[in-house]
Amino acid sequence: MTSQASLEAADEKARKDRLVAIALMCGALLCFACLDTSAKWLNRYMDPIQTVWVRYIGSIIFVTALINPATHPGVLKTNRLALQVARSLLLFLSTILNFFALRYLQLVETMSILFSTPLIVALIAGPLLGEWAGPRRLAAIGVGFIGVLVVTRPGIGGLHPAALLSVAGAFCYALYSIATRVLAAHDSSETTMVYSGFAGVALTTPIIPFVWSAPASAMVWLIMFAVGAFGALGHWMLILAHRRAPAPILAPFIYTQIVWMIALGLIVFGDVPDGWTLAGAGIVVMSGLYLLYRERVRKAPPSQAAG
Repeated sequence: MTSQASLEAADEKARKDRLVAIALMCGALLCFACLDTSAKWLNRYMDPIQTVWVRYIGSIIFVTALINPATHPGVLKTNRLALQVARSLLLFLSTILNFFALRYLQLVETMSILFSTPLIVALIAGPLLGEWAGPRRLAAIGVGFIGVLVVTRPGIGGLHPAALLSVAGAFCYALYSIATRVLAAHDSSETTMVYSGFAGVALTTPIIPFVWSAPASAMVWLIMFAVGAFGALGHWMLILAHRRAPAPILAPFIYTQIVWMIALGLIVFGDVPDGWTLAGAGIVVMSGLYLLYRERVRKAPPSQAAG
């Protein structure tokens, strides 16, 4: 009876941990949606490079306060320095491309295109990691890219040139994700997180004196602070979520971010997504969810995968 009670208590704790992790994950995605909304708002008053700098400065301050050589001895030591630098650069490129695109596109448009990242990862994981996609996954990837085409509508008057920036940003983020997976076998997550913001700060700081616009009001100062705070808080909640539950449980909730994007775009900017954008976003989301399902089936034991 004691053993049975212990098992039931452990199951209950695991269930509560999963629920807390899902709540943290959804909170992180709300923070990221608020980050993009704040960045889009700031782009009205300053150069996007300045917005990117504010975002990375906030992240560096937060990460350094939590993870530094005093609290984590040896945290700066890496076994793959070149890959760490490349990964940091890819994250920076993805961020700056997305922030420039936000100047011209609706929040839901940029997010719909960015949701193609898992499709790109599944496609390029073959030549880069030897993880080749089977016919079902390739079909899902193809359908997902059709969804991206529905959102951008090239050739029929729907494609804004800024959509190409979002597409390029999605490719950069996919390569960033691949680099993160490779680094997981060589460096600790703390080391990788410390290196994440280096490229953003190093590359934007020398440019800031040439593009700096003094905040014109207290509201602009507040939103600048919010950009850094939302980015830092979002990543912190993301880390806490993954400590409580495995990635396959949390991954499907990534797509809740599109709900926040639609709501914030409507509330803050009065943007009403058209039917094409919503339909394309739905196609991309369903393709991504199917890829997640196939990934879980592929990694499950034969007895489970058969079901």
